[in-house]
Amino acid sequence: MTSTDEDFPRGGTLSKPAESTPAVQRPEVDNLFQVQLSSVSLSTARSPHCVQDISITTFEFVFVCGSSQNLKEGMLMLGCVKEITDFEVTVSLPCGMQGFLSIKNISDSYTKLLSEQLDAEDTEEICSLPHLFFPGMVFRCVVARLDIARGGSVSIQLSVNPKLVNKALTSGSVKAGMVLSGCVESVEDHGYMVDIGISGSKAFLPKKAVKDKHNIPEELKVGQYVTSQVEEVKNDGRVVRLSVNPSALAQAYAESQQGWNLTNLLPGLLVKAKIKKVTKHGLILDFLSSFSGQVDFLHMEPEQASSYTEGDEVRACVLYVDPSTRLVGLSLRSYLIQPGTRVDTVPAGGDRIVLAKPEHTCRVLDFSPMDQIHFVSLRMYVAQHICTGTVSVLLDHGMMVHLSDHIKGLVPRTHLSDIILKNPEKKYTEGMKVKCRVLSVDVERKRLALTRKKALVESTLPLFLSYADARRGRVSHGYIVSIREFGCFVRFYNDVRGLVPVSELSSEPIINPKEVFYVGQVVKAKVLQCDPEKEKMTLSLRAAVEGDPEAPPKPQFDCVVGQLEVKVVKKAVSILEVAILPADARAVLPTMHLSDHMSNCPLLWESLQEGDTISNLLHLFSKTLTKKPTVKWSLEEGVVAKDFSDITVGMQLIGWIKNMMSYGVFVEFPYGLVGLAPKSAMTDKFLSDATTAFQLGQTVIAKVTNLDEEKQRFLVTLKVSEVMNPEGDAETRLIRGLQERRLLYLDLCHRQHVRLTSHRVTLTPGQKVSAVILHVDIMASQVHVSVLSKLMGKKKSVKSKYTAMVQHVDREFAVVSLEETAQLTVIQTTRHLNDTCIFESDKLKPGVRLSVTVLRPSCQEMEGLPLVSWERAAPRRQHTLSESHAASKGRRFGEIVTGKVRTVKPTCVLVALEDGITGSVHVSEVAENVRLGSFPTSLVKVGSVVTARVIGGQEYTSHRFLPFSHPNFKYTIPELSLLPRKLLFCCSACYSGIHKLEKGGVTLGMVTNVQPHVGLVMKLPFGATGTVAITDLADAYRPNPLGAYSKDQLVRCYLLESENNMWKLSLRPSRLNPEKAKPAKDPEVLSVTELKAGQIIRGYIKSVGEHGQFNFQKAKPSAAAPSRLQVSAGFSWDAGLSSLKPAAAAQEAESSDGEDQEDSSKSQKKSRHELELEKKAEEKALVQREAELMDPNLRPQDSAAFERLLLASPNSSLLWLQYMAHHLQATQIEQARAVAERALKTISFREEQEKLNVWVALLNLENMYGTEESLKKVFERALQFCEPMPVYQQLADMYAKSNKTKEAEGLYKTMVKRFRQNKAVWLSYGTFLLQQGQSDAASALLQRALKSLPSKESVDVIAKFAQLEFRYGDAEKGRSMFDKVLTSYPKRTDLWSVFIDLMVKHGSQKEIRALFDRVIHLSVAAKKIKFFFKRYLEYEKRHGTPESIQAVKDKALEFVEAKGTEAAC
Repeated sequence: MTSTDEDFPRGGTLSKPAESTPAVQRPEVDNLFQVQLSSVSLSTARSPHCVQDISITTFEFVFVCGSSQNLKEGMLMLGCVKEITDFEVTVSLPCGMQGFLSIKNISDSYTKLLSEQLDAEDTEEICSLPHLFFPGMVFRCVVARLDIARGGSVSIQLSVNPKLVNKALTSGSVKAGMVLSGCVESVEDHGYMVDIGISGSKAFLPKKAVKDKHNIPEELKVGQYVTSQVEEVKNDGRVVRLSVNPSALAQAYAESQQGWNLTNLLPGLLVKAKIKKVTKHGLILDFLSSFSGQVDFLHMEPEQASSYTEGDEVRACVLYVDPSTRLVGLSLRSYLIQPGTRVDTVPAGGDRIVLAKPEHTCRVLDFSPMDQIHFVSLRMYVAQHICTGTVSVLLDHGMMVHLSDHIKGLVPRTHLSDIILKNPEKKYTEGMKVKCRVLSVDVERKRLALTRKKALVESTLPLFLSYADARRGRVSHGYIVSIREFGCFVRFYNDVRGLVPVSELSSEPIINPKEVFYVGQVVKAKVLQCDPEKEKMTLSLRAAVEGDPEAPPKPQFDCVVGQLEVKVVKKAVSILEVAILPADARAVLPTMHLSDHMSNCPLLWESLQEGDTISNLLHLFSKTLTKKPTVKWSLEEGVVAKDFSDITVGMQLIGWIKNMMSYGVFVEFPYGLVGLAPKSAMTDKFLSDATTAFQLGQTVIAKVTNLDEEKQRFLVTLKVSEVMNPEGDAETRLIRGLQERRLLYLDLCHRQHVRLTSHRVTLTPGQKVSAVILHVDIMASQVHVSVLSKLMGKKKSVKSKYTAMVQHVDREFAVVSLEETAQLTVIQTTRHLNDTCIFESDKLKPGVRLSVTVLRPSCQEMEGLPLVSWERAAPRRQHTLSESHAASKGRRFGEIVTGKVRTVKPTCVLVALEDGITGSVHVSEVAENVRLGSFPTSLVKVGSVVTARVIGGQEYTSHRFLPFSHPNFKYTIPELSLLPRKLLFCCSACYSGIHKLEKGGVTLGMVTNVQPHVGLVMKLPFGATGTVAITDLADAYRPNPLGAYSKDQLVRCYLLESENNMWKLSLRPSRLNPEKAKPAKDPEVLSVTELKAGQIIRGYIKSVGEHGQFNFQKAKPSAAAPSRLQVSAGFSWDAGLSSLKPAAAAQEAESSDGEDQEDSSKSQKKSRHELELEKKAEEKALVQREAELMDPNLRPQDSAAFERLLLASPNSSLLWLQYMAHHLQATQIEQARAVAERALKTISFREEQEKLNVWVALLNLENMYGTEESLKKVFERALQFCEPMPVYQQLADMYAKSNKTKEAEGLYKTMVKRFRQNKAVWLSYGTFLLQQGQSDAASALLQRALKSLPSKESVDVIAKFAQLEFRYGDAEKGRSMFDKVLTSYPKRTDLWSVFIDLMVKHGSQKEIRALFDRVIHLSVAAKKIKFFFKRYLEYEKRHGTPESIQAVKDKALEFVEAKGTEAAC
């Protein structure tokens, strides 16, 4: 016989560290370390480890007690030994608490003794805690430490060290008659030196005082705890003689003369007290003349609890002392008042636990010896051995599974699966939920063994929990634990095992059982013989398979309806164990088979009690019964298949859901047939999770779609569109379900406390209202009512069709009201057995309107309520694809839409618009100011209603972003923006009161660019743009006119004129509001004819040329251009910026009169030929200037040129970077930063690479000219808006190029942690290390990379590192790496080719020729060898001799001949 060590490997007894001590609090779950349930009264219980059903009699009380939260370190308490191990004592404390006394907290002398014994070579037997303490022993202790155990509960660590217990006493305060506690310090010839923890005092206990004393061993040992009385005090307390006389201790009361106070008062002292007050929670006592203490009702004598009166004198024992709160707890219980007596640690008689009901059945969880009370649970206990737990850790010998916070079990390695798992970590992970069956429980060692073997977990055979269960002829599942030549040993549960002789292993002869069976194999065994007294059993595997012909035939039942009557024998959560009458044969009625309505099944189970009789049942197969009406109807009508041969494709069957998997559901039918409904055949709707569509046990109609004759399997469909519902089935099921509930309510209506729940109306406490009942929820003790006046009016007669509103929904039933009739009725929430409500929109909710047709105005089975059929009222028409295109195409730029947020992703937000179309909001269009380290999309919540602006769309086929100006603009997903500035701007047309832009109108515009010395660029409604000249900003010229404007600012604009879809605008108040505007100080000059000689005008300096500073002062009309205002500096403008000459063609107008005359005379003297030459020169210069402007390779020379180009190509990162470089050449660092920030805001979010280029440039700028802090901020921002990997790589390259080695290495270390699955990161880091000359570090990095990357990448990574060694490191090392790789992978011709290239550059001719010789002899395709021969020949032609060239040709000829010979063979 094998021992339990096979399941729990032998490892010796280990000390449980104090840090892992279990929590003190009472467990919230049932304790599995218990024996079988027994139905006994509380007074008959004799073990704290028994789980019992207890009938509890009631009397009213309030339980008040302390808790671990009120404890403090240093608090003194009286404790009682509950359990003892070698290294720890479990102590019962007052108020139901529990603490732990470690072997390290006994006394200093005991600790020293343990150290000496452990250090000694010939260690004697260590005096362990069971030698010093015994169960029921009462002693004083102090709270040494409060630890936080796993789960957050408090673990109380105690100490009996006299130095801590008697800390408040001094040698001068020791008086004769005092009762002190101490520990034996040493054993002398005539007595014992006792450590009482008082500095300067030596205590002696004579041996003759110890002999023949009750509860005192004859020989005390070092560390022994003793409670003794001070018999004599000498030399001012320096010498103390002790006594342990029980009779003297019983009469040793604490006296006032002994100097007791709250500081030194000790638990366990006996005091004479007087009852000061009697309360409902206990007593308040006065003692020692000036002390006051309290007695909890649990520590009053039960027989005298009602006889205590004020003024009575009683004897009390101090339980605990809390000096900080001046609280003293006392006890009047006799087992504490008589010192030296042993407290009974087993449950004593007496009904001490009381509840508010006359009688309860409880389960005993624990017993407190100190308080003599039980701790019980009122939770319903299911006597099953199957439990669900969480995997906590995988060990070499098995797997630990936590069944609750306090209970864990071990699944041995052989029980992790039906077969032995070589790599269990691939199947099980920490935190995984698993279903197990309990194998055995070791109460003493508190060990729980579990199994995960599917055959054992799902076995329906009887369990052998003891030898008494293994009666002759019974069959059960077990597992092989040992294989011998004479047979196999099979173990069942609780270490029940038996022998299967070799002759009973199989019907075929077996010579060596080890060749057929293996340890851990699950087998079905039949009991041949069993002797429970000797615990011996003989089994047979052969008889279990073949059956015993001599066994009496078991009663067989066919699928017969209405003839079975059963009696409930036992209730469990998921099943009812029943006895079939009158044969008393046992069977099982699953809870899910009590009704077709799954919501009625728990109610029916609740109403049934043990002993009840159930009739009209159907026997399905084996021992399973059903009461499903639809299944019984199918048998009555003959819609059933008794065997697989009866099944045909297209056949419709009634069944129920047996099991749900990710790939589909299994449907079970009468006679035990099972079919599979794949995920695609479960419902007509899209189904993402097959386990959510149906419920286990749900009745369904299935249609056979496919048969597998060979494997005897078939597929079915559950789609509503493919199966036919029996006529009138919905109404029949509704009536049947309501009748079931009505009978249930009559059985369960004894509940008295009912809470009313009002629907859709706010009520105040005390308000009296009339209400109509909608639904009675018996299980929740609630009545749902409505106080709507339209439901309480006079009921009108019903007609044929109505619009109904859902008032209440209760799973499968809903209460609806018929419009304008004040009539209520009940409908089913599904109209078909196979209906599924996967989506929220499919479910009925209060307030939903339905179209109903009245079938019967007054249905007797529904107590007069109308019987109706229903369908959704006015369903929303679904948009077709073409309609969606049309609707999307019709959206204009700037259109405001409202929708509800449907999905929030890191990079976008999906919004369901009011017309059913889904819009997308990119992450850059969510918020303007985002905190670093957070996603902008986190600001939006699913379900919230948002207002957005249409800014574009995504192409229907490729989801590519298209602007509205695109010629092929078609999309189904509108692109939206939530930015407040864009939302405000898009409303400008509404503010201005216009619907289109017209000359002379006023509208709102948004500043998109401020051009120094030029003006403003504006964005207008309906996608238009415009410009404002610097002279049109105000009616009076002032310094810095553009300072009042900034980007994204909203202003009112006057529309002057439009040219090429570009509007000329004015912001002058005289234009915007001419009626209220003040007279303009500097009026507009539209043409030169408006100027008069001598008129004073003001203007802005535009430029400074070689002739000096030019501004606008006066102008003289000329014959060539009479209406133009010209500027001598080469720049001119008017209100429209379009009616002036090009700047290059303007003439000087600010010269003296003499100069004008001189120029005129000179021009008159020029000949026609000279004038033609000048004209040709001007035209040539103009053409040259135009060519320069059109040349894309010509770099602009000033800011204005850059701005002009950026208007045409705002998404070009090249232009932006050139603009930044232009500023950096002029050392304008801040301007370069500003350009970069503008670029990041201007470039479309779709142009990710262009934006990345700008971010890289900004990082370069900060790295070269900024600070470390500014670089870090830009880097964090870049990570927020770009793919992190390229940003990290670019910054690392910058660090490396700028010789910031330390920063680069730190960044690379971060990268290989964050992007460990990216091969490029490892290669980049390796390159950096080799460039720095760190070859060893690069080798170590390669090993790390091989562990982190997938194994398929290993060869390529090694080859890349080898190439890096050739380039930056040791070429010999790189050659060695290639050799190793190509030895293992000789057919990688690509690596051979790379190796050859590197060797040609870095190797000697001898090494290169040797390499070529290796390659041409590879066992690869002839075509590849031909390639290498060509390379070999080319190399020899360049570097070899005629002889070496001929040698290569000879080798090639030999290769061809060899191949030809192979082909001929």
